[in-house]
Amino acid sequence: MTIVIRCVDIDDIIVKVHEFFLGFINVEDTSGLGLFKRLEDVLIELHLNIDDIRGQGYDNGSNMKGKHQGVQKRLLDVNPRAFYIPCGCHSLNLVICDIAKSCDQAKDFFGYLQKIYTLFSGSTQRWDLLKTFVKNLTPKPLSTTRWESRIESVRAIKNQVVEFRDALVELSITEKHDQIGRIEAKGLWRSTLEDFEFLISLCIWYKLLDKVNRVSKLLQQEDMEIDDAITRLKELIIYFENVRECGFEDLMEEARTLAHKVGIDPVFVQKRVSRRPKKFDEGVNDYADGNQSLEDKFRITYFLRIIDQTLTSLRDWFEQLERFEELFGFLFNGKFKSVSEEQLRQDCTKLENFLKHNQQMDIDGDALFKELINLKTILPAEVKRSIDILNFTRSFWEAGCFQNVGIVYRILLTIPVTVASVERSFSKLKLIKTYLRSTMSQERLNGLAMISIEKECLEQLEYDDLIENFASKNARRSMFS
Repeated sequence: MTIVIRCVDIDDIIVKVHEFFLGFINVEDTSGLGLFKRLEDVLIELHLNIDDIRGQGYDNGSNMKGKHQGVQKRLLDVNPRAFYIPCGCHSLNLVICDIAKSCDQAKDFFGYLQKIYTLFSGSTQRWDLLKTFVKNLTPKPLSTTRWESRIESVRAIKNQVVEFRDALVELSITEKHDQIGRIEAKGLWRSTLEDFEFLISLCIWYKLLDKVNRVSKLLQQEDMEIDDAITRLKELIIYFENVRECGFEDLMEEARTLAHKVGIDPVFVQKRVSRRPKKFDEGVNDYADGNQSLEDKFRITYFLRIIDQTLTSLRDWFEQLERFEELFGFLFNGKFKSVSEEQLRQDCTKLENFLKHNQQMDIDGDALFKELINLKTILPAEVKRSIDILNFTRSFWEAGCFQNVGIVYRILLTIPVTVASVERSFSKLKLIKTYLRSTMSQERLNGLAMISIEKECLEQLEYDDLIENFASKNARRSMFS
């Protein structure tokens, strides 16, 4: 397990949000209770008060996000002010995972993509043959964890569909030593790159994955704020609602262009499907009306299904963020300037009650209300983001003004949107602990990781002082005969 803390630095002239790596932790009990106990012990060792936590974020494992016995719930039992947010990138990843498993056509589509990659990567001769046709993007293996990264696999084939088709045709002719590989190549170019249903699937998944991947990259920024994350999610839901209503015809036109490039008719072909009893959990659209055209059947059973699954998953995730919008929504983008004074007073009181624990209060609701009323009159119109409002009010703190405003915005900025920094620390772990250095103490591992991850802090240290300090503690005497 790795620990990264997120904090708001107000010591510098400009307020900044930082995320710092604290170290790797050896874990034996991976249950929710075991992980929480280990986390609690480490915080005590680091002299960090668990009551000072105002935000917590993890991946979407059940032992971490469990509503009854997960780490987040056990931490909330101790400190109810430690707001929990599921990692935005992991949540988007699960959205794509749900979509890709929503129907058999989607499963087959990604199966074909993986088969194209494994066929050419099976030998250096096949890969060299592929590169004679494909000059730009090469096929990529499908990631089983980062589903949004599958855009790379889709993009390579969609943008070079003719080149991939020609490479498969050439492989089916020239492959002489591997009879199975020759047959697979022949079957692939006929069942995929010369099949209109596969071509429109390329267009659909490229549009879907590209949009989700862009949002995922934005959420991974260290300075991403929760109000920005909610806005991005709302925009993503609206985008897919528009795609559902009027995006199919545009995708069909794009697929027809690909079909003309390949040299096939842009029409759906009737395929023989083995009939089986309908399962109880299958939707009403699993079997389309026999009087419908093949295009309408594809739109209903494939396109609408994956878009509806996308919207359902995104809305479920959005419901988890609505709680934070209810509490902090009046602070988002300077919204407090446009609400009525009565509503603003109610919002401040609600937030005060929520941030109260064991007779301790983070803010005074009435004082916060008065400060926001005064802030309305002096805050420039272009200052809207939370970090900018915090920087604007910082100059007034020494005079005792806007103290509660500073606290609530610091809490708001402390809540993590993603655990991207944690994932990056695991990437460093793979570079540090290789098979050549597989045995090392926990202290040495954390030391090397700290040097690698927090190299910016390392560059600010005085090496001469460190060397002198080290030498004084580890003085050795040499004996000469």
